[in-house]
Amino acid sequence: MKVFMVWVFSVLLAGFTLAQRVPLRIATASPGTYGYATAGMLAEVLNRELSDRYTVVVQPFPSTSAAMRATMNGEAELAYTADVGMEELYKGTGPYQGFRPRIGLLVHTLYIYPMETFFVTLKTSAGRYQSFADLSGRPVFFFTAGNMNWLNAQRIFKVLGYRFNHVEIDTGAIADALKARTIEASVGYTISRASLVPAIREAVLRADLQVINPSSEEVRRLQAAGLEVVKVSPQVFPKDIGVQEILAIPLVFAYNARSDLPEDLVYQILKAFEKAAPQMAQRDAGFRPLAENFVGLQVAAIQATPEIPVHPGLARFLREKGAWNPAWRIAQGR
Repeated sequence: MKVFMVWVFSVLLAGFTLAQRVPLRIATASPGTYGYATAGMLAEVLNRELSDRYTVVVQPFPSTSAAMRATMNGEAELAYTADVGMEELYKGTGPYQGFRPRIGLLVHTLYIYPMETFFVTLKTSAGRYQSFADLSGRPVFFFTAGNMNWLNAQRIFKVLGYRFNHVEIDTGAIADALKARTIEASVGYTISRASLVPAIREAVLRADLQVINPSSEEVRRLQAAGLEVVKVSPQVFPKDIGVQEILAIPLVFAYNARSDLPEDLVYQILKAFEKAAPQMAQRDAGFRPLAENFVGLQVAAIQATPEIPVHPGLARFLREKGAWNPAWRIAQGR
């Protein structure tokens, strides 16, 4: 009887503990994207490190912009985003024109990896597309509308003065759409110059692809506008893609929160990922920059857009590391 009562008490206590846990929802991009593929790793870390207080769940949305809006409207706590998306949000342009969040805006919170945007076409079409200028006005899948690489491609074409003609397709249909000439090219991207996005990895296995690099003049114009152009090894592809190096335009991805998310929770999230970053990098090379310089990645992202306020939890974390810049603005919680 005593053993039975102890068992009953243990079951009731476990149920009570679960009932007391608060949901921590991660709003991420749709299946087929790197954000969706890695969100489970982030949830695994937080469920382990914050298990006494929170239950972490992953919620995919049709686009990164949709995930951002949902979080700002109170449907999640952390939103998948990137520097280009945060810029548009605070300028009120693109998908955020006229947007009024029900709860509050996202602020700098947690930056996790860079991505590098480039373009691919069929090898049989490579003779027609030898620079970004050749894609102006042509039907291109700039990746899922509203996603950050889509926004980065818009930024690239705007700087170069080219016409953006996006054709929306499923990320699993890139190879078929290229073969059918529904699109002439597609955006591709790597993470930390090491991991190829799953949708492009699938496409190159089903079709012979060629990377389209910008011309030297286009590189000069992009750099003059403040955009970085980096070199990525073609060995990220499992097959030959027709170039000695990939010239790509990077952006930095994040899981950012509203300022009303508790300061201590954000601080604990940062500490958890700082601790877990080396193991995450072993599982996925995309997390290598996070493991090599966790603090530096946060600082670089804030420096790129210093007009955007910083979450109090991140400010506390950076102060402890001696990396806080007093010129930065701390977001005010509700």
